[in-house]
Amino acid sequence: QMELVASGGGSVQAGGSLRLSCVASGWATRSYSMAWFRQIDRSREGVAVIYTSTGNTVYSEAVKGRFAISRDNAKNTLFLQMNSVKVEDSAMYYCAASMYDDGGPWYDRNEYSYWSQGTQVTVSS
Repeated sequence: QMELVASGGGSVQAGGSLRLSCVASGWATRSYSMAWFRQIDRSREGVAVIYTSTGNTVYSEAVKGRFAISRDNAKNTLFLQMNSVKVEDSAMYYCAASMYDDGGPWYDRNEYSYWSQGTQVTVSS
């Protein structure tokens, strides 16, 4: 029933690396785009998005240059490579899939129809 399943979270030292994965099934495999969001306290923030047709990516300013979003279409898997992590990156991370382009911004969580359960990332100093 879960069309997106995220994994790979854990504890990591500041400056270290972590890779998150998200496996899609069902209709989520036909997404227009897939994205990573993170929940920090009451705020759910867009981290990165990848567009299925083109492979183009967009990153939030907070993670640009440190994180990389990618996908393995054959395995219906989305990744978030997190490098040079900071304590501020600590959050519950979610992957999401949108099914069409309605003109809204990629970082608007309302653009996404499918959501994974969260995977916790904790960065220690």
